[in-house]
Amino acid sequence: MRVTIRTNLAIRVLMACAVNTGHMVRRTEIAQATNASENHLAQVVHLLAAEGFIKTIRGRAGGLELARPAAEISVGEVFRHFEAGTPFAECFDGAENTCPLKDVCRLRDALLAGLVAFYDVLDNLTVDDLVHDNDGLAALLQMPDNSAVLTAGCAPAAARMG
Repeated sequence: MRVTIRTNLAIRVLMACAVNTGHMVRRTEIAQATNASENHLAQVVHLLAAEGFIKTIRGRAGGLELARPAAEISVGEVFRHFEAGTPFAECFDGAENTCPLKDVCRLRDALLAGLVAFYDVLDNLTVDDLVHDNDGLAALLQMPDNSAVLTAGCAPAAARMG
């Protein structure tokens, strides 16, 4: 089995947002920290927002943040959203299945059992499980809190001088 790039990037974005709970993170920062293409990341961010996993805010003070707590986001749910259009094997694609063995092959049942077990594990794993007490991941994904810089930049001139 191979996870699609979109699913992989979706999990990276969610982990980056979870590590940086409390402030917005920028897509460019996530792309740099996770060695991802900004173009691919833009598509994934759009899908994550459309599915209600993250909130996005445009503008200078904007960025991304989780739409709900990391402990409430199941990795299995994310995988299902991003892998839904990709059949695991040809025999799982009813309309496009041209395999002549489909009615007698026992491998399909074994693959289905493996897929069910795979999703059972992921359904019991949350984004919080991926980031909690993971200092190595936090070190890689910790982003600067730009809200303090923006707030200081918006202060009246007299307040900045003193």
